[in-house]
Formats: sequence, C-alpha cells, structure tokens
Amino acid sequence: MDVDYGHRPQRWSRGLFSCGEDICTCCITCFLPCITFGRIAEIVDEGQNSCLSHSLVYGLLFTINFQWVYSCTYRKRLRQKFGLPEEPCGDCCVHFFCGHCALCQEHAELKSRGFDPSKGWIGPTTTAPQVSPSMTK
Repeated sequence: MDVDYGHRPQRWSRGLFSCGEDICTCCITCFLPCITFGRIAEIVDEGQNSCLSHSLVYGLLFTINFQWVYSCTYRKRLRQKFGLPEEPCGDCCVHFFCGHCALCQEHAELKSRGFDPSKGWIGPTTTAPQVSPSMTK
C-alpha cells in the first residue's frame, strides 16, 4: 500500500506533542507502550506479523532500554508509506527522546487515515457494490 505523493511530503495529522488529545491512547502508551507499538506495527506490516508478536519484541527490548531502535524503524516505514516528513528530527532521535509521544502521534496518524489500530489489520476495506435482487437478467 505504498503511496507516491511525488516530491511534496504530506503533513502529519497531529503534532509530536499532541499526545493528550486522545486520553485513552495516551494512558495505554504511558503504562503499556508495547501495546500501542504492537498495534501500529501490525498495520504498518499489513498483518504480516501480529500485534502480540510486535508487542513481545518491543517489551523484551524495553527491558534493556533498546526498544527505540525497533520502533524508529516502524516510524520510518509509516512515514514512507504515507509520504510524511521526517520531523522534528530523525526517526531514531524522535523515538529515543520522545518515544511515548511518537507512538501516540503514529497511532493518531493511522486513525486519521481510516485505520482502527485497536482492531488490527483487517485488509483493504473496499467492497464490491451490492446489486439489488430485482436487478437480474
């Protein structure tokens, strides 16, 4: 689902420090960032890996304070997928210094683009139009 927006990057739907706009996501991210990350990564991966597997890896890396390396790679993939700018600084810098805020921003970005991270990857949502039973040959 890579999108090519040419040379003009799109804008993030929310700023990096707009964490408090979604209190539920903010609280989950504050206490269990592995859950928020798992939800983001599952959608960015388009369901190739589950939220649970991403959450476990993130949690293990969190115990040695190295989770930011894993999460910054997914921020980069999300940015590339939607043509978003690398701001306010590099992806790894953002996750190293403001990891919780970055996760909230990425979660909000997916929601603004029509995904529901709490439901996981459900694939493309386009369906064929329904034909009325009276419209037969």
